[in-house]
Amino acid sequence: MRMHMEECRLCPRNCKVNRSGGQKGYCGASEKLVVARAALHMWEEPCISGASGSGAVFFSGCPMRCRFCQNYQIAAAKRGKVISIERLAQIFLELQEKGAANINLVTPTHYTPHIIEALDIARSNGLHLPIVYNTSGYEKPETLKRLEGYVDIYLPDFKYMDSALAKEYSNAPDYPEYAKSALEEMVRQTGTLKMDERTGMALSGVIVRHLVLPGHVKNSKAVLRYLYETYGDRIYISIMNQYTPMPQVKEHKTLSRKVTKREYEKVIDYALELGIECGFFQEGDVAEESFIPEFDNEGV
Repeated sequence: MRMHMEECRLCPRNCKVNRSGGQKGYCGASEKLVVARAALHMWEEPCISGASGSGAVFFSGCPMRCRFCQNYQIAAAKRGKVISIERLAQIFLELQEKGAANINLVTPTHYTPHIIEALDIARSNGLHLPIVYNTSGYEKPETLKRLEGYVDIYLPDFKYMDSALAKEYSNAPDYPEYAKSALEEMVRQTGTLKMDERTGMALSGVIVRHLVLPGHVKNSKAVLRYLYETYGDRIYISIMNQYTPMPQVKEHKTLSRKVTKREYEKVIDYALELGIECGFFQEGDVAEESFIPEFDNEGV
């Protein structure tokens, strides 16, 4: 693991900082493993949460650091507890004992080497649940290749097709390029999404999430068009209406408001026009802070 930490290039930021020496990258993380919450999570897609809940492990820090982030407390690496790799493995097993449907690694990119070691330990001690890699989509294929055989279900975002928008909101004008190549690698590894016919739970494959942003229906349509024209029904597409304006964007002209009903309807109508049938959309008003978990070190 140390070789990856001394000149870190795990994510597209390519910071090259010496995390082993205590330096922190763009993600806000040093070599120390920091987790903010590990608990059953009911608010994922139905085929991920199921009736029992997904075993969500929220890692502190994030390579994206979107200005509108709804998990901004942990994205900025301001919440969480330092733990060992052995403790992370134990957390996986504890979630399994609690009845988790899967192990859901939330914002895991910058801790990929730690996670691989922890999964090796946990599997040797009886971990058998599917592993979900829950990511912003801003990934390097080289890093994802190391996860082959470890991850069963990839759950990436595909935020932007508009490079200018990616620059403005996430300081990542290269986001579309990396999201495309990352998704290609994810699909190569796991293939067409497979569901358990009895339970309706995802077993393997890729579910791509797209969060509709206020004022940016055009970007959403471009994302959906790319996803469907490239992958068809091999992947599921989750079109989310849960954008919640957070305190850090209260003065922003556009990000300070929710997505309107009409905006979301335009995106859903376009998805139907494209022929998208394999996926999810959200009904009702789901843009509420109550859907955002407390990052209080529960389960850590």
